Amino acid sequence: MKKQLLLVAVLAALSVQAGAAVPEKTADTPLKPQPGQTDAALWASRVLTKLHYKPVPLDDAMSEKIFDRYFKSLDAEKMFFTQADIDQYAIVRTRLDDAITGQNLSVPFGIFNLYQQRFNERIAYARELVKQGKFDFTSDETYQYDREKADWTKSDAEVKDLWRKRVKNEWLRLKLAGKDDKSIKETLDKRYEGYLSPSRKLTAEDVFQIFMNAYAMSIEPHTNYLGPRAADAFDIAMRLSLEGIGCVLQSRDDYTVVREVVTGSPAGLSGKIKVGDKIVGVAKDDKSPITEVLGMRLDDVVALIRGPKDSTVKLEIIPADAGPDAKHTFVTLVRQKISMEEQSAKKAVYEIKDGNVKRRVGVISLPTFYMDFEARRKGDKDFKSATRDVKRLLVELKKDKVDNVLIDLRNNGGGSLTEAVELTGLFIDKGPVVMQRNGENKVEVESDTDPGMAWDGPLGVMINRGSASASEIFAAAIQDYGRGVIIGEPSFGKGTVQTLFGLDRFAQSDKVHYGELKFTIAQFFRINGGTTQLRGVTPDIKLPTMGDSDTFGESSYDNALPWTQIKPAVYIPTGDVKEIVPLLDKKHDARVAKDKDFQYLAEDIALVKKQRKENSVSLNEVVRRKERDQQEARSKLREARLLSPTPGADDPILVPDPKEALNKAISASAKTPTGKQAQTPKVAGVKGALRSDDGLQGSERSLAAELEAEKQAKAAKDVLLNEAVHILADEVGLLKTDTRMASRVLPYAADSK
Repeated sequence: MKKQLLLVAVLAALSVQAGAAVPEKTADTPLKPQPGQTDAALWASRVLTKLHYKPVPLDDAMSEKIFDRYFKSLDAEKMFFTQADIDQYAIVRTRLDDAITGQNLSVPFGIFNLYQQRFNERIAYARELVKQGKFDFTSDETYQYDREKADWTKSDAEVKDLWRKRVKNEWLRLKLAGKDDKSIKETLDKRYEGYLSPSRKLTAEDVFQIFMNAYAMSIEPHTNYLGPRAADAFDIAMRLSLEGIGCVLQSRDDYTVVREVVTGSPAGLSGKIKVGDKIVGVAKDDKSPITEVLGMRLDDVVALIRGPKDSTVKLEIIPADAGPDAKHTFVTLVRQKISMEEQSAKKAVYEIKDGNVKRRVGVISLPTFYMDFEARRKGDKDFKSATRDVKRLLVELKKDKVDNVLIDLRNNGGGSLTEAVELTGLFIDKGPVVMQRNGENKVEVESDTDPGMAWDGPLGVMINRGSASASEIFAAAIQDYGRGVIIGEPSFGKGTVQTLFGLDRFAQSDKVHYGELKFTIAQFFRINGGTTQLRGVTPDIKLPTMGDSDTFGESSYDNALPWTQIKPAVYIPTGDVKEIVPLLDKKHDARVAKDKDFQYLAEDIALVKKQRKENSVSLNEVVRRKERDQQEARSKLREARLLSPTPGADDPILVPDPKEALNKAISASAKTPTGKQAQTPKVAGVKGALRSDDGLQGSERSLAAELEAEKQAKAAKDVLLNEAVHILADEVGLLKTDTRMASRVLPYAADSK
């Protein structure tokens, strides 16, 4: 169920404009294809059948795949359609190819309109169940919460029973969290009513996006259709900048609410916009009237607020601490280029005791391989680049006198290939980094041609299941060169290259936009000849695996390209860590066997995997209450340890950054409105640990509570990172006591001494 509602939310946030603008529809108005969409679909099919790395003809066989994927895209958890609904459209199962080539999209739109009908029916039924509030929590029923691999329900009665169990489960969650029947009814009714609002704002452009992605992803998992706004979002993510006022916004109860104000942005410098403010009107420029945005889709509000650098925007605001009937304020701001620093590379220094000495490990966290392509093309000497930022941080870490460096690529989904190659070049002298093979079997080698290293000392790379694409290229190259120790869990397994292809080149009018295709044109290969495709990068030292390969990662896709290999590139290893890895692994095993935090986390991971395998929860209150009590007991044990005023004897100590220390000192001197000293929240968790369930969804908590929870999550103890830091500290100790091994692990560093 979560995935269907997520579909609605995502589409409400990312509209596609493949045709002319469409007025917002009413809840019961069927959607129809718009001008330009049939042309866009036809041109997309011609490009994909000719230029894709794995060209697949658009025929009856592909039509069947599109059919299944389209229904799955709309109803992944099989909570809305029944088998009868699927059978109703069985006659067109092999005709969706004709819908595209024949430029008649009435069938895909008809399927979507049926989905909307079923969506409204199921939500109405759920609200009726909430209104009645009659549930027996003494029976031994269970609720299957992941139905992605389940069969379609055979009848309307069967799907209604699924919804009864769903509502019963949500009622029980709130009851176990201490809510009374009245507040439970109010919470759930508002929750289900809230699902209807974004659903009713979906447009023909959204339907076109879903259908075209059903086609594109039936070819291969990383091929997609992008509308203009989706393409813009992709560009912003790559260059980590945009032109606007510097506010992070979200929708809450039809209001557009300020979730974050970016420091140094026009909004931040003005001092007139606060977190929690509600934006109810926007004048796109100083000549336009105020447009009311109450109830408007978030992406439409964002489009109004964004604009060219140095232009003016006017906002109508209800202050955060005021009621809905309070006096509105008006704020005029000049748009500027906003840098998304939260996603930039960052450093930290940890100090670890090693007998009578202290080792320093520098950690560089890199969330994505970003680059401002446009700024670089224009010759801007200060263009945003992951490699340039990491190089600067390495200079700072040298000044901090670190003994080892860890590049943290956990949950880094990739980005620029150029950045992956150039970043590798910071740690090797020069040579090949990655190979690409295109659809014609032509192999090209991407190399680092810049001699010298920005860091020639010991190195570690931390990865997890969320590390993909460019992250895997970098980690694989470091591993193949013997340049560093890879720590963590097997990576995602995305070993393919995508390109963007603008379809507007085929448009007959500037007013009609066809969008873009992101499709696979080549496959990555490691310099050792293997590929990161499907298998990913296997770490030298494995940490507990958080993810599930059946549900997340390349191996979870039914049409992923297979693993293969080609002739290795010619390269000279920069070092050899094979001798030292077993020694590090032995020390790691001995340490975690005594580390209570590590054991707690391992227990939680094991419990999550058990629950995932069982794929159901009891709807018996006694059973669930017992499970909740056990979880509470586990949490209290962990918190008693975590809230200790002094760190554990073996815990790495974060060395304060002088700049951050100054900022904290300034913040500490600030007073709250009551005149009391502002209190820094204590760490109350471990990253990845299970927490108590309050039965609420994010938007049902207050914004202040949601932001505080996120703050706590960021401050939570990162047990896996701490262990990775320990491993690198161990490496330093081993290298300092064994010069022969050091000369093999770091021959370049040894030669320079």
